[in-house]
Amino acid sequence: MKILSVSDVELGFIYSPLIIDRFKDVDLVISCGDLPYYYLEFIISLLNVPLYYVRGNHASPIESGSGGDRSSPWGAIDLHQKARRAANGLLLAGIEGSVRYNLGPYQYSQGEMWWMVWKLVPGLFLNKLRFGRYLDIFVSHAPPWQIHDKTDLPHQGIKAFRWLIDVFQPAYHLHGHIHVYRQDEVTESLEKNTWVVNSYGYRVLVLDMDTIAQRITIHNQRRAF
Repeated sequence: MKILSVSDVELGFIYSPLIIDRFKDVDLVISCGDLPYYYLEFIISLLNVPLYYVRGNHASPIESGSGGDRSSPWGAIDLHQKARRAANGLLLAGIEGSVRYNLGPYQYSQGEMWWMVWKLVPGLFLNKLRFGRYLDIFVSHAPPWQIHDKTDLPHQGIKAFRWLIDVFQPAYHLHGHIHVYRQDEVTESLEKNTWVVNSYGYRVLVLDMDTIAQRITIHNQRRAF
């Protein structure tokens, strides 16, 4: 399965008809936040694949455009505080925003982030019972604690996210928020069994669904006994 992950900055070759040729074989799009709704709607309309998203700390509660005012991108699926199963069987969950550093929207204390992550846990255990695994991709705007994050308050990582990926070990944790200005900046890290990927701009990921299918088969065989 091929996934296009986007966040934080609009790119001309994505916001143009070129997107069709460049990403025609993408099965799913994930937005890690801080992208305008019209940009996400454009991606949906041209690629004609599902798009899942979380909001970033710079998201506007209401976006105005030629089609009118809206509080979410038309046709996209919000992952915030939800555990969802995509049509292709992929297990997704997400948390929006960043650590609180001023009075802007979509900012939370570390304690509030812990509470939102805890609210995901029942759905993850249900996934384990039904599908043999907790989670395939965790989506957030902010990075996990001490992975790709910075020391300044606005760009600190989230402690609850680090706990979630250590315990439930999704295949990927996709995040945004951390802008990349240097070629030598680390944007991919392996934390136990989870690849943590900074999706600043865009990233293309290939998820090995055969491995996931094997885990499902083993789970179903165990349930049969």
